[in-house]
Amino acid sequence: MAVCLTLSMFTYCSVWTNGAGRLPRHNNISWRGNSALKDGSLQSVDLVGGYYDAGDNIKFGFPGAFTITVLSWSVIEYSAKYAAMGELDHVKELIKWGTDYMLKTFNASAPSIDLVWGQVGTGGIPGDTTPNDHYCWERPEDMDYERAAYSCGACSDLAAEMAAALAAASIVFKDNRAYSLKLVDGATVLFAFARDRRGRYVKAIPDAETYYNSTGYWDEFIWGAAWMYFATGNSTYLKLATTEGIAKHAGASGGWKFYGVFDWDNKLTGAQVVLTRFFKMMSPGFPYENVLNQYKNETELIMCSYLPQYKVFNQTAGGMMEFNYGAPQPLQYVAANAFLAALYADYLSATSAPVWPCGPNFLPKKVLRDFARSQINYILGDNPAKMSYVVGYRKRYPIRVHHRGASIPRGRTSRGCTTGYKYRDTKSPNPNLLVGAMVAGPDNRDRFADIRYNYNFTEPTIAGNACLVAALVALSGGDDKGVDPNTIFSAVPAFFPNSPPPPAPWRP
Repeated sequence: MAVCLTLSMFTYCSVWTNGAGRLPRHNNISWRGNSALKDGSLQSVDLVGGYYDAGDNIKFGFPGAFTITVLSWSVIEYSAKYAAMGELDHVKELIKWGTDYMLKTFNASAPSIDLVWGQVGTGGIPGDTTPNDHYCWERPEDMDYERAAYSCGACSDLAAEMAAALAAASIVFKDNRAYSLKLVDGATVLFAFARDRRGRYVKAIPDAETYYNSTGYWDEFIWGAAWMYFATGNSTYLKLATTEGIAKHAGASGGWKFYGVFDWDNKLTGAQVVLTRFFKMMSPGFPYENVLNQYKNETELIMCSYLPQYKVFNQTAGGMMEFNYGAPQPLQYVAANAFLAALYADYLSATSAPVWPCGPNFLPKKVLRDFARSQINYILGDNPAKMSYVVGYRKRYPIRVHHRGASIPRGRTSRGCTTGYKYRDTKSPNPNLLVGAMVAGPDNRDRFADIRYNYNFTEPTIAGNACLVAALVALSGGDDKGVDPNTIFSAVPAFFPNSPPPPAPWRP
């Protein structure tokens, strides 16, 4: 789907130009059209629609579901900001494009399921010359090779993330009761499947392991359970999200390399942040308070760890925090954790907490927003390369984005697996501008190569761009415009009984 979001500083179209299927008539991206209209047909299932993941034509279910969860979370927290910018309907349309597709990937009308369709398209292995979505360079509209679809019968991480996405989206669409209930029903089925059939999805879909390997499913259990609780008010989910054994398995006490990093694989930090919001604002008491208090304490430490003075994460000379420890494609991690920092600062405001503890010190919430702003400013051009890593913003930005549709002129055929290589390998700018797309980013020395075939620099992803949208919304409008304090808890029942009515007037 192609819908542009005007977020504070620029028009944001991004890789929402990565919409698959039959695009709506109001699609305003002239160089995109209908594509992949036979997805799933080889398996006799309708898998048309959804989003391509990045510069390729694969639909990866795992990061795709995370994309919808993050976008939904940002709308739940900041719907007033979206509305003020005139973009609330647009972002809800983007979310619905994703949830409509997800509802196709399993039997959403059944009380229980035994499989989920987790991927359409094939990445293959390096050096593989079999026609697939990585080896071939074709516009989505021109794909002329067979596209496989992959299912899994034991994929707790994928199914729990999908449940989180549908549950969070059900809150976004609470004004559409029928659709909201449909999303809740689907999320319920998915989460039960995730709990009953344990396993990592890449064991069933090994093609995904090279690109989106999942390191475990315990974090998705907490993350999914939290969103299921917020969507339904069913305390069973809250009990699960606050079970000490699950928290331990998820690594909630820290001590592992990527602890504190929020991304498409690691949901623990996001779960701890949103459950800290619940703990601070709802005070649920026994039997939830012990683990929730642990999540709060860990969240406070994680927020401290983001700050450069504590040297938990390395910072490049140009000021970018290396949340992925110097590995390629850093900006999706920068955007995700900048969003959490800005969001948590707003949680502090909502609970009238002007400071939070960092060891023996107490730091003002403004420090968190300033940190988040510094990281987003780096993405937008405040960096040694003086380049905006968001296409179309400022005068200097990447012009050779690793993206099949953007790199091939409209009306020029790219049928034939290698026909498009001449467009991939040329030094000319992309003929189609992917406005608003955040690319993968520079290396750990702040160096950037605007080379189309080097995806480690120039490829955008929908998960990374969803996090950028969330961070931009969180930081827009000034520091005094915080989160919506109530919507996320709209389905959560009161924890204490209502006070009894006053006694009748005394009469002698």
